[in-house]
Amino acid sequence: MNWLSNLIPPRIRSFVSEQKEVPDNLWQKCTSCEGMLFHRDLEKSHNVCYHCGHHLRFPVADRLKMMFDGGNYTSHDLPKVAYDPLKFKDRKRYVDRIKEAQSKTGLDEAITIASGKMDGLNVVVAAFNFRYMGGSMGAAVGEAIVKAAEVAVKEKATFITIPASGGARMQEGMISLMQMPRSIIAVEMVKNAKLPYIVILTDPTTGGVSASFAMLGDIHIAEPGTMIGFAGRRVIEETVRETLPDNFQTAEYLLEHGIVDMVVSRSKMKSVVVNIISILTQNPIIPSSDGSNKKTKRTANRGHKKGGKKATSQIKSAQQAVRSISQNRGDVTGQKKVSFS
Repeated sequence: MNWLSNLIPPRIRSFVSEQKEVPDNLWQKCTSCEGMLFHRDLEKSHNVCYHCGHHLRFPVADRLKMMFDGGNYTSHDLPKVAYDPLKFKDRKRYVDRIKEAQSKTGLDEAITIASGKMDGLNVVVAAFNFRYMGGSMGAAVGEAIVKAAEVAVKEKATFITIPASGGARMQEGMISLMQMPRSIIAVEMVKNAKLPYIVILTDPTTGGVSASFAMLGDIHIAEPGTMIGFAGRRVIEETVRETLPDNFQTAEYLLEHGIVDMVVSRSKMKSVVVNIISILTQNPIIPSSDGSNKKTKRTANRGHKKGGKKATSQIKSAQQAVRSISQNRGDVTGQKKVSFS
């Protein structure tokens, strides 16, 4: 205690010392506009900047809660694999990196498998967590994608993947690269069962993930501003000896060039996905007065019973989207029938 502290009356001194420190996670800076975002407002906006609309990275648990009806879903255990088969070590041992990632995220691996209903429709979701070693794909992630596909086939559900990854996990060498063809086989299982496969591309989707299952969807939807590509911008510029456009490898650039079918904001993602699933499975959704959803094709087609007009509007919207996608993919007439029944 210095001489200045002695001049402060004891009551004031005790009052000042009892003041609680402000938690350092109350505010977050937007990575785009650098505006300050209050954590509660950010949660309400689903991690979308309310100043500029930039989509920040979204925790997997919050994303699943937003997508599934009532935030209710079933999490599936991930298959057990042999960790660190190569006894890999760089600056740290691979097993230590895994322990750190598990401690930081509370997850066993970089992927979560969940199943449940979206507006009454059965879906299975495989979502990546970028905070877990950059969402990298190793043996455990590859096995998880295979399991998710098997669950989708068993439950006759739409399969949705939500990649957010830097690519294959280098600590597993060739074993991680093997997961690329394995994930493709998993997708083929779903397609052979005549079930829809939808990919929601989130920031970033790169490397071996973008070169495998992430680009094999029946429909590709991206969040605004998502970085999507294989190699990095600098590597490509050095290889082709050209300066690339400013918006290169963004969702909007890929939409312009026909790689991505839609760019959809996070707040509208669920309704867009539900509309697409309903038309692909020929299983329209009928909103009812009690808030539940009924699947009744006849009512939707007639459009005159309770909820019918709204359902017909939803179906027309989805049909228009599918026709638009068909045209972008080369079907000039836009009349090609898309059916998974």
